[in-house]
Amino acid sequence: MKRSEPRPSRLTPLTLAIAMAAATPALADPSQPRLGSGQGDFGGVGLMQTPTARMAPLGGFAFSLSRTAPYRRYSLFFQPTEWLETGFRYVEVENRRYLAATGDRNNLDKGVDFKIRLREEDRYWPQVAVGARDIGGTGLFSGEYLVANKRWHNFDFSLGIGWGYLGNHADFTNPLAQLDDRFERRSGFTSGGDGGSVNLGSLFSGRSALFGGIEYQTPWDPLVLQLEVEGNNYQHEPQRNHQDQDSRINLGARLQLTDNIELKAGWQRGNTAMLGVSFATNLASVSQVKRDPPPVDLAPAPAEHTSDWNGLSRELEANAGIGVYRIRQDGSNVIVEGEPTRYRSLAESEQRAGRLLHNHLGGEVETFRFRWHERGMPLRESVHEREALTAASSSSDEAVTYRHGLYAHAMLSPSQGEVLHESSSRGLSYSLEPQLEQNFGGPDGYLYRLSANLDGQYRLGAQHWLSGTLTYTVADNLDKYRYLGPSDLPRVRTHIGDYLAETDIGISNLQYTHTAHLGGDWYAMGYGGLLETMFAGAGGELLYRPFNGDVALGLDVNWVKQREFDQLFEMRDYSTWTGHLTGYWQTDYEDVLAKVSVGRYLAGDLGVTFDISREFDSGVRLGGWATFTDAGSDFGEGSFDKGIYLSLPLDAFFVRSTRQRAQLAWRPLTRDGGAQLSRRETLFDLTEERSMGRYWEDQAELMR
Repeated sequence: MKRSEPRPSRLTPLTLAIAMAAATPALADPSQPRLGSGQGDFGGVGLMQTPTARMAPLGGFAFSLSRTAPYRRYSLFFQPTEWLETGFRYVEVENRRYLAATGDRNNLDKGVDFKIRLREEDRYWPQVAVGARDIGGTGLFSGEYLVANKRWHNFDFSLGIGWGYLGNHADFTNPLAQLDDRFERRSGFTSGGDGGSVNLGSLFSGRSALFGGIEYQTPWDPLVLQLEVEGNNYQHEPQRNHQDQDSRINLGARLQLTDNIELKAGWQRGNTAMLGVSFATNLASVSQVKRDPPPVDLAPAPAEHTSDWNGLSRELEANAGIGVYRIRQDGSNVIVEGEPTRYRSLAESEQRAGRLLHNHLGGEVETFRFRWHERGMPLRESVHEREALTAASSSSDEAVTYRHGLYAHAMLSPSQGEVLHESSSRGLSYSLEPQLEQNFGGPDGYLYRLSANLDGQYRLGAQHWLSGTLTYTVADNLDKYRYLGPSDLPRVRTHIGDYLAETDIGISNLQYTHTAHLGGDWYAMGYGGLLETMFAGAGGELLYRPFNGDVALGLDVNWVKQREFDQLFEMRDYSTWTGHLTGYWQTDYEDVLAKVSVGRYLAGDLGVTFDISREFDSGVRLGGWATFTDAGSDFGEGSFDKGIYLSLPLDAFFVRSTRQRAQLAWRPLTRDGGAQLSRRETLFDLTEERSMGRYWEDQAELMR
C-alpha cells in the first residue's frame, strides 16, 4: 500500500528560492499602501539610515541588501505580530579585516533588531514605536530610538529621538539622565569576547539626537521619494573608521519593479552614494492556486455496497488523500481508518471522501466516520451524517445545518464491526531533491555545499519502518573551512567542516523506528541506527498529549556515539547520554506555541532551551529559540545559543497539495554548547492532528 511521502526536516535555501519564485503571483497584497512601507538601509521598515514607526503587514518577510561605502548590509526581517518587527543583519566593513580570519577578508559584524509599536495612527495622533538596533554581541552599530509617524495625503512624516549610533550628533543632553546618572555614559564597543551576549545596561544611554524625514508618493505609482535628517555624525564610527559628513540631510528614492522586488538609491552624508535592493513577501497570505483532481460529483446512492473495495481504497488515496488501513461497517456506520497523505486540511479530505463513500455504499449506511492515524497511532475521529453531507452540496442553508451536525472526538475505543476491506501496511516511498547548506558570517567567510539527497522509507507495518538518506556532494568550497573557536567542551558540532569535506557521498540517516499508542493520551516511539550526520545510537520518546488540549509533555532519552567523518559505519571514541523533558503550550495569544526543554545536551552540558513560534493562517510557522546551559563562555560568542527558523508547508508554494513541511533555520555560529540531537521524527509533530487547529474554519470555507 502507498503511504505518505517522507517529510523533509528542512527546506534548502535553493528550494525556497525556487518555490517563492513559482508562487510570486499569489504573494502580492495590493491593499497595502506603498508609502512608508520600504526597507531601510539597515533592514526593517524605515527611510534610509533612520527607522520609522511604520510596520509591515502581519506576516511580512523581507530580505534586503544595500551599500553605502564602506558598509555593505545584508538583512532579513519578519513581522510575527502586527505590533512587533524583528530581524537580523550582517554588516560587511570593506576597509577593515576580520581579525580571526585565516585569509584576507573584510570584517563582518552580526546584529539583531526589534521594533515595538506603542500606538496606532488615528485622525489626530501619530503612530509611535520604540526600537533597538544591534542589541546583541559587539554592539558596533547599536542604537535605540523613539519615533512617531503621521501621514498627510501623499506625504509621510517621521520624527524621532535616537541614542547610541543613532544619536552620535549629540543635539542635546540625554533627557533620561534626569532620571538616573547611568544614562549619561554609554559602554564602549567590545571586541569578540562579549559577542553574542546582550548588554542591557547600555540601552537608551549616552549621546542623543533628533532624526526624521519625509516620504513622498509621486504621481507615478512605482516611485517614492525620500528626504531624511540623520542623528549620526560619523565621527564615532566603530573600529576608528570615522567618515566625512558634509551634510546631515540624505536624499533617496524607491522604485518598485514588481510586487515583490524594489530598487533603492540615495545620496548620503552629502558625499556618498547608496544603492540597494529588497525582496518582500507575506508569509501569512502565501498561497498557490491548486491543480488537484476535483472532488467527485455526487450520484444517487447505490442499492448495495460496491464490490470493488480495492478500487474504492485507491480512489480515497488519489482523490481524498487518505492512506486507508481498513474500512469497517458497524450497523449503519461505516468507519474509514487511515492516515492523511495529501491535503493539509483534514476537513478537505473528509468532504472529498464523503462524496466517494456516498457513491459506493448502499442506502442503509447513515453515518461516515473517519478515524485518523499517523504511523499507526490513533489520533482522533470525525463523524459526518450522510444525509446532511449530500444536502449541503446543493444548498447553502443545508451547509450550515451540516456543519452544526459535525463533531470530532479523541477516538479512545477500539474499532468495532465487520471488516469490509484491509490494505497492506507495507510500502516503499522515496524522493530525490537538491540541498544547499550555507554558512555566512564566520571567520572563514561564505561556505557552501550543494548536494543531492536520496531519501527513502520502507514501511514494514503501520507502526514501524526503515528510513534512510544518502547525500552526494555536487559542489562545495569547504576547503576554506579552517577556523575552530576555543572550547573546553567535547567537539560535538564544531567538526562540521570535517564531516562535510571528508567525503563526496555519505549516509546522513539510516534508522529503524517504531511507534505505539499506550492508551488514552499517551504515545511512545523508539528508534535506533545512524540517527544523523554526526551521531549514531538508540533512543526513545514518551509523549502525553490530551485531545485538543493546550498543553503537552514529552520526554526523550538517547544514547549516542560520534560517527567517523566519512559518514559510513565507523565510529569515533566519544559517546554520551542526552535527552530532554519538554513542555508544550499552545497559547491563546497570537497563535503562539511555547516550548521549554530541560535536559542534557550532546557535549554533556546541562541547561534549558526556550522556543517561541507562531503559525499563520497560511500554515507558515515563524519561530526562534535560545539555549542557556552551564557551558558558559564555551559557546564561543556570548553565553547562550540562539537562532530563528521558518517551518514552511510546501502546499503553499506548489500547485499540487501536499502535507510535506520543510525547515529553514539561521543561527549565528556553530558551537558545541547547547547542541541537541537532530532527530528525524518527533512525537509532537507526528501527533499534530490531536489538535483541531483550524478544522471548523476549514469546513466552513469548503462549503462556501
